[in-house]
Amino acid sequence: MNTILNFMKRNYKIILVVVCISVTLFAFKMNASKANDPEKDKLLLELLTFVIEKGHYSPAKIDDAFSKGIYKDYIEALDPSKRFFLQSDIDEFSKFELQLDDQLLNKDLSFFNLTYERLMKRMDESTKIYKDVLSKPFDFTTDESFNIDYEKAPYPKNVAELNDKWRKQIKLSALSSLIDKQKLEEDKKKNDASYVVKSFDVIEKETRESSQKSLDEYFGFIKDLDRNDWFSVYINSITARFDPHTNYFAAEEKERFDVSISGKLEGIGARLQKKNDLTEISELISGGPAWRGKQLEAGDLIMKVAQGNGEAVDVVGMRLDDVVKKIKGPKGSEVRLTVKKVDGTIKIISIIRDIVEIEETYAKSSIVNKNGLKYGVIYLPKFYIDFENADGRDAGKDIALEVDRLKKAGVNGIVLDVRDDGGGSLSTVVDIAGLFIEQGPIVQIKSAGRKKEVLYDRDKKIEWDGPLVIMVNSFSASASEILAAAIQDYKRGIIIGSKQTYGKGTVQNVIDLNQFVRSSSVGDLGAIKTTTQKFYRINGGSTQLEGVRSDIVMPDRYAYLKMGERDVDNAMPWDKIDQADYQVWNNNTNFNQAITNSKNRISKNPQFQLIEENAKWIDSRSEENVYSLNIDKFKIAQSEIEEKAKKYKPIVDYKNSLTFTSLPYETDAMNKDVTLKEKRERWHEALSKDIYVEEALNVLDDLQSKAVSKKNMPVKIKKDKLAKS
Repeated sequence: MNTILNFMKRNYKIILVVVCISVTLFAFKMNASKANDPEKDKLLLELLTFVIEKGHYSPAKIDDAFSKGIYKDYIEALDPSKRFFLQSDIDEFSKFELQLDDQLLNKDLSFFNLTYERLMKRMDESTKIYKDVLSKPFDFTTDESFNIDYEKAPYPKNVAELNDKWRKQIKLSALSSLIDKQKLEEDKKKNDASYVVKSFDVIEKETRESSQKSLDEYFGFIKDLDRNDWFSVYINSITARFDPHTNYFAAEEKERFDVSISGKLEGIGARLQKKNDLTEISELISGGPAWRGKQLEAGDLIMKVAQGNGEAVDVVGMRLDDVVKKIKGPKGSEVRLTVKKVDGTIKIISIIRDIVEIEETYAKSSIVNKNGLKYGVIYLPKFYIDFENADGRDAGKDIALEVDRLKKAGVNGIVLDVRDDGGGSLSTVVDIAGLFIEQGPIVQIKSAGRKKEVLYDRDKKIEWDGPLVIMVNSFSASASEILAAAIQDYKRGIIIGSKQTYGKGTVQNVIDLNQFVRSSSVGDLGAIKTTTQKFYRINGGSTQLEGVRSDIVMPDRYAYLKMGERDVDNAMPWDKIDQADYQVWNNNTNFNQAITNSKNRISKNPQFQLIEENAKWIDSRSEENVYSLNIDKFKIAQSEIEEKAKKYKPIVDYKNSLTFTSLPYETDAMNKDVTLKEKRERWHEALSKDIYVEEALNVLDDLQSKAVSKKNMPVKIKKDKLAKS
């Protein structure tokens, strides 16, 4: 969700302030050429501190509280599952808890050096531990358990406790694999009566061999990391204390970041994030292989990765970058993911890697007939723009084109879907919102120490004056939230979706650190992405933390999971400024009645009731962290989970009675492009199974039935004085 609003092209003053920093920093000259030169690290600390303090919207005070935050984030990042450090190590480290602010200002690396050297020592010792654990068979008949809530778990008091923790952690992973292998053997026997099922002892041995291979590979990755990699972890523990979206990119990470915002990805088409010791699917990229496969979903946890028919490698505890490396691969190759679904079930998913085409990041529309009326659905995956090419595609121009096409098709209402849209270009938000209002302010921008700037739609032309619904969810962020907020404040359309959107109300700029140093012998210093501005609704409120609250809230399977900006440590606060002068749209006299009708339908709909029940069950499952290491009890527990999950199968199997089709121009293109045809058919099929889209169309029905003439005059909103930020 760290989407940057590409506002830099308009932000010359802000960039100028940052660039002027280089005048001071050109005084620093380095002759470091070694890869792990401490002097280079000191320079990096000085550069980062200076650039963030001068360029950040609201730089944090570097004091003891700042120090405690660095300490907590850094230690958790080094050992999230508490399987390396002993309590005695933590006792030694804790002496520095209130000194890291002073060490930062003095460019003192003693704490980093201590923790780095100790971590290397403990990791080396852990290599011997896991090999010893796996050298003999597990006894799965003993009655013992393992708690995977690492955050609340204490650090091992001694080596004996550490060894036991490793044993139980490996045993749990092996038990899960063993049961999977047993099921596979049973399936082979069912399909072939002559097949000789492997004995328990053989499967148990294979499981331990597989576990050892996975851990050998994991520690092989660890050995590939150098001091610079671990120093980047320390640096990001510092930058995170300013806000969650201020990050340091080492040279390699910067390169990956540049690729990620180019709109072209190769792999399975999924965004990943770390969740304690696990890797979580945070988002599926529309049009990608994972999205097409319909088996992966946001919230799934990746447990193992296998290449084609190769042995699955356990990725629990593995660095995110290393997991990504395993999942990525050449187009046409197969990767098999063992995932833990959000309902607790385990599933192996095969995906053929492919190029995730940028075409699927573009806006697209569909037509649907309902109750004798025709409606248009526009899906916008991101607010894209090509700053280098004025004639290139951008979301503003494309949405205008889709609206025009739908008007010519004679639609009676439009649904604009920005679910899972993480944001993008701010200028395109103004263009899109302007399609639906006569003219007026769209968003307010504030930079540190400067007066607010209001971005206006100054075009009096209204492209669409009919019924409008904006669909959002908890993953709609940044630019999506600005659009939804503007439409809501004008009462131009109804916002329908999750209780609230993500809550990212900040703007970031990426600053190349190499520009500040004269000597090229330093090597590539990477870049810093720092928060430079906040944006506000036209009613004066920030979207930060609070996001945009839907006019109509629909039950959501993930409603109770902590996945928004408000759940991120050290997020910037919500505040408000003076509201702008704007006029409420007054062409829908039944606006409030449409909202009431929808709420009544949702409360009585059995499918929505099931989704709400499922959401509460998923939330309760997230609190269950203790797993039995007894094979019989483990199987019973898994069977109970799978049996319970069957109750919620109708959620996935749901189908509405609507048929979605492409506009004529696209139908012609589909006849010539098999790939495009497949993509659109999959999208239309997804729409026909989407209860949320169905309810959005019901709302259009309610708005349509009593639509009033656009000749009605808008109501003037007087500007109130609100507390300034």
